[in-house]
Amino acid sequence: MKVPAFLGSVLTGLALLAAVAATLPVGKAEAGVFDPESFTLDNGLQVVVINNSRAPIVTHMIWYKVGAADEPPGKSGVAHFLEHLMFKGTDKLEPGEFSEIVARNGGQENAFTSWDYTGYYQTVAADRLEIMMANEADRMTNLQLSDEVVLPELQVVLEERRSRVDNEPGGQLGEMARASLFLNHPYGTPIIGWPQEVSQLTTEDALTFYKDWYRPNNAVVVIAGDITVEEVRPLAERTYGQVAAGPVPERKRLSEPPQTAPRRAVLESDRVRQPSLGIDYLAPGYNSPGGEHAYALQVLSELLGGAASARLYSKLVVDEGLAVSAGSYYDASALDRSVFGLYASPRQGVELEDLEAALRAEIALLLKEGVSEQEVADAKKRLTAAAIYARDDLSTGARVLGEALASGRSIEQVESWPESIEAVTREEVEAAARAVLQINHSVTRELRAEPTS
Repeated sequence: MKVPAFLGSVLTGLALLAAVAATLPVGKAEAGVFDPESFTLDNGLQVVVINNSRAPIVTHMIWYKVGAADEPPGKSGVAHFLEHLMFKGTDKLEPGEFSEIVARNGGQENAFTSWDYTGYYQTVAADRLEIMMANEADRMTNLQLSDEVVLPELQVVLEERRSRVDNEPGGQLGEMARASLFLNHPYGTPIIGWPQEVSQLTTEDALTFYKDWYRPNNAVVVIAGDITVEEVRPLAERTYGQVAAGPVPERKRLSEPPQTAPRRAVLESDRVRQPSLGIDYLAPGYNSPGGEHAYALQVLSELLGGAASARLYSKLVVDEGLAVSAGSYYDASALDRSVFGLYASPRQGVELEDLEAALRAEIALLLKEGVSEQEVADAKKRLTAAAIYARDDLSTGARVLGEALASGRSIEQVESWPESIEAVTREEVEAAARAVLQINHSVTRELRAEPTS
């Protein structure tokens, strides 16, 4: 694989456009954000087309409804490892040949793994789309793996882990904090896997995971660009349509136990140049218990940290001069529970304790006095404007719709996202804040620049 992919973070902003679960009827959705059209092949593969004729190119993405949270116990990292191995050839293509074909046709490609899905994509000239579809359909069912190609790639993955996590204090702290936030759910396991388990993965582990989950009836293809659904349908039938459907395991996810105490993760290292502070709260996603707060939490996150004029930046950076940055994040698109987070980095000379006290004071003020109608209106305006800007990028629609459909939501719910945000009230934002910003459901992260001993 090309670049690993913790797409959950990549799509955090884009995921704001996704919505709650339902089943997609074939046909054209009501006018909305991307105006996609969709059909389903006889083998169960859903195909979505977003026509955008600004340039004669297309982005072709396939999303498998399986990710790191679906891995068997003791096999953490196998979903991401398989993503690497999908470039190792089939009975028709030599290892690396798919990538050579993409490059030879002037295209670009990449892949990504998240806890809930795994995806592959290419951006090419529109008249090369069928080549991409044929080769992607080929590796959907004909992947060939042997120890000769698998074991060296395992070393690549372990080196990737060392560079991105083991040698990065921020990566180490984030991994520990997430494992502390999710006490039982596999969202607490890193996508790249725990090193002692990744190092023991085998060719058979990868092949078993591939054969279990990589089926056309467990995937969604999204194509965005200078092409119509009428042009795509025969291409899809000639390529993906030739792959047989098969049984797919039930996605079994563990639930979180009641959380009754706050946790704290602290990492000190002489490699840290900029200390930071974060507070992560266990939060509902669209589909999990408490999901009725999802839209209001998006407005709350925007209100707190979505812009320079938002509360945290205005207070901690501009007014009090304690921080060089401050903000918030929330991604409702997870298949199960999610995270609502706040963060800040101190200005030089400011102690983390003082910054934390100021951040917690802002949380207390929010819970005590609520938010204003103007703050809510401004946040909703910024969010709905983002939906308009999202149309400008060729791949954004493919990413947003692919993520939504791979996570059990519908085209209609993505398309109606601006209306759902617009309907959020001040009272709903305050109720969501009270439901989520509970200290016993949180992990505080401290990244410090100097060791204490």
